[in-house]
Amino acid sequence: MKGYDGVVLTCPISLGYAKQSPHGAAWFIGSVLRELVKAAGIGKQHVDGFAVSSFSLGIDSAIALTQHFDLRPRWIEQANMGGVSGIIALRRAARAVQCDEASIIACIGGDGAAHRSFEATAANFSSWSVDAAFPYGAGGPNAAFSLITQHYMDKFGARRDDFARIALDQRYNANHYAGALLGHKRLTINDYMDARPIAGPLHLFDCVMPCAGGEGFLVMHEDRAKQLDLPYCRILASDELHNSYADDPVQYRSGWIDYMPALYDRAGIGPEDIDLLQTYDDYPVISMMQMEDLGFCKKGDGPQFVQDTDMRFDKSGSAVNKLPHNTCGGQLSCGQAGSAAGYLGITETIRQLTNTAQSNQVLGARHGLISGYGMVNYDRGLCSAAALLSGARACIFVKKCGADLNSLAHIFARARDPLSNAHHSAPNLPRLIYLLLWLYSAAMPVVTYNIPLQNYVANAWMIAWYIGR
Repeated sequence: MKGYDGVVLTCPISLGYAKQSPHGAAWFIGSVLRELVKAAGIGKQHVDGFAVSSFSLGIDSAIALTQHFDLRPRWIEQANMGGVSGIIALRRAARAVQCDEASIIACIGGDGAAHRSFEATAANFSSWSVDAAFPYGAGGPNAAFSLITQHYMDKFGARRDDFARIALDQRYNANHYAGALLGHKRLTINDYMDARPIAGPLHLFDCVMPCAGGEGFLVMHEDRAKQLDLPYCRILASDELHNSYADDPVQYRSGWIDYMPALYDRAGIGPEDIDLLQTYDDYPVISMMQMEDLGFCKKGDGPQFVQDTDMRFDKSGSAVNKLPHNTCGGQLSCGQAGSAAGYLGITETIRQLTNTAQSNQVLGARHGLISGYGMVNYDRGLCSAAALLSGARACIFVKKCGADLNSLAHIFARARDPLSNAHHSAPNLPRLIYLLLWLYSAAMPVVTYNIPLQNYVANAWMIAWYIGR
């Protein structure tokens, strides 16, 4: 399969997450577009490609939006495939840029959320569900994923406290990401285990909260990104496969198994090289299934894998294995903004690999893996997709100072705030000295590749802490 040489992703935008909103999908999509062109420093007329994903546009379409937004694209795509929508848009847009069918493509997912609007979405999600599932008492997505979760527990011995590991670490990540709807609320193991039951083995914190919001990014030639002085990341490899293992009575695997070995080969890396993983997390069991099928552990070993793995963005957990997972909190803590949820892992990975994630930055991240899943007709998700990305412009300040990025990750997480000792042990030097070092670091001449000022400060502060230990 041909690679994606010369094509990059840039300008990740996450916007407007709200449990309910008076605005419709078109408003969220248009608002993301506005922020994309602003972030790129270009005019709207320079966007000549447009990919859109939305469940709630209704009878409107991507082509109708071009008139409302005053766009004149040479290339257009409408990818309404739920949790794989973002990766599908990425793949199609990257090929279009490679073939010079467009030079700058805006890929956007957006949906509104009015009072009880999710009921209407679920009730009309699929004509096959309406005709062949609902008449027999099927209860929407919670019922289907309750079946999948119970089957996985019975087949592989998973327990609720295994799924809790995913939900708890993601909530910790969300506590450090300003855009997460549930980021202001902490979640404990007792909160998770004592939560009210929803359907079978599923309890409250196993289920995503439907919401409104928008996500988007730009796809363009690498030379154009350099010309615009934008931080960007590259696409190492990507693939998709749908309706795989259709004969399994209950889903416990999907298409990733068939193409991940070749995907890693094309990228020239393996699971051990992944610095952060973004799975589509409508329910914890689906993230666990992806971890297995993506090659991080064997099929059925997911429960033990999550127990043995620290999935916090700052690697501050007690588990020996470290794999930052859904570093902004994922849908379980950010909310599920319709089709925008299929873009969430991409925008977050672009932020991480361009070192612009700020409070939830994975230190030294170079390679990220994004996985997509979704579209339920009856009893399972039909789609699977994955993309491997690499950072193209990484800060080298810490490396040039001879400090090891991984060993400093925990230090940085605990010493992020020079004015507070509430979340970390105080260094030996007086706090005033550290404050002066931190302030001085903002003006220090550092060697970087197009990294924002706040990350200069973060790196210099880490070195100051390290020197003063």
